[in-house]
Amino acid sequence: MCGATVQGVPHIGHVRGALNYDVLRRWLVHNGLDVLLVRNVTDIDDKILTKAAAADRPWWEWAATHERAFEEAYEQLGCLPPSITPRATGHITQMVELMQRLIDRGHAYAVDGDVYFSVKSFDEYGKLSGQGLDDVQQGETPTRGKQDPRDFTLWKSAKPGEPSWPTPWGDGRPGWHLECSAMATTYLGPEFDIHGGGIDLRFPHHENERAQSNAAGDPFARYWLHNAWVTMSGEKMSKSLGNTVTIPAMLERYRAAELRYYLVQPHYRSNIEYSDAAVSEAAQGYRRIETFLRRAAQSGEVTLGTIPAEFAAALDDDLATPQAFAVVHNTVRDGNAAFDAGDTPKALELAAAVRAMTDVLGLDPLSARWSEAGGSDTPTQEALARIVEGLLAERQQARAEKDFARADAARDRLSQAGIVVEDTPNGPQWTVKSD
Repeated sequence: MCGATVQGVPHIGHVRGALNYDVLRRWLVHNGLDVLLVRNVTDIDDKILTKAAAADRPWWEWAATHERAFEEAYEQLGCLPPSITPRATGHITQMVELMQRLIDRGHAYAVDGDVYFSVKSFDEYGKLSGQGLDDVQQGETPTRGKQDPRDFTLWKSAKPGEPSWPTPWGDGRPGWHLECSAMATTYLGPEFDIHGGGIDLRFPHHENERAQSNAAGDPFARYWLHNAWVTMSGEKMSKSLGNTVTIPAMLERYRAAELRYYLVQPHYRSNIEYSDAAVSEAAQGYRRIETFLRRAAQSGEVTLGTIPAEFAAALDDDLATPQAFAVVHNTVRDGNAAFDAGDTPKALELAAAVRAMTDVLGLDPLSARWSEAGGSDTPTQEALARIVEGLLAERQQARAEKDFARADAARDRLSQAGIVVEDTPNGPQWTVKSD
């Protein structure tokens, strides 16, 4: 998958794709497949050079610092480590070889140390993004060397003060599109199953990856997956717009598991419109699962059970996580009902199914990763969650027993504690009153 261009601190829009493909990987592994996951790192790029220069820091140190920030964010949010994390600067040799193949086949040309891909030489250009040749605009700075303004840059000739590497066509540095094709084929071979990335990469990045790889004779990716954006006020979350919410800032307010829940519950092809209320609602969804499983763990051993057929069908249908989460919450509801009815064996069976499903989603509250010992809750957050969930359970049981006086008393205690409760089809949602 296309990983980060390590130009700055990661925000929630950056990590969404990694989480989506982490769930996909977990599901494929659960089904007995051997998954080799390559997550590229772009560590040389115009933006990296510009931001490092503005901060008066070496470009390589700037890139390495922010690569570590991305890796920390992935780990905090429960992503399994990739099989390999190749860096662009470590694969210059493979890039030179790919350019030579393209030149030999008549699909690329060199001018004054720059190397360009000839778009009109490749008949299927535009097929991935659904564009015709007349619609293509690469978004690159115009240069005198291009034979056609639609051609894209494979190699940039050396400029004073910038890093460069030697090639048969002169010293310089790679273009973005060339980097990812070279890294992918180095580790996955000339043909592989799935290529993933954000929807904004479909054109020009993925279109150009596909074109240069196919033109060189490599079948490349069989399937392309594109995850949607995290938006704020309808705009894509991005540093250039100044509307980002960084991972460190989010983790000061929410547990990492709650943030993961928020980012993987929507369908990967649907935009997520960020709001504090939406993240709080997601946190409540995770806590309902967590409370049920901890209740079960107090009654007996909760192993990883059998995944319900409805959950499997949802993930098999283009990774339909909203439907998968609905199965999880329905099972939690049935499990709590079984406990309330005194049917502990049934409740434990359902809890085992919940553990199996949340394990695939990377959200098993009883796992070593998210258990109380390994969680990121503050003691205050833990205490508040326990008190509120206990009062909600008391209120629910009182309602079931038609003891409305006791239910009202539980509601009043929640209100006095500054807790707002809203009853929804998936159970009660609670938030803390704002001043």
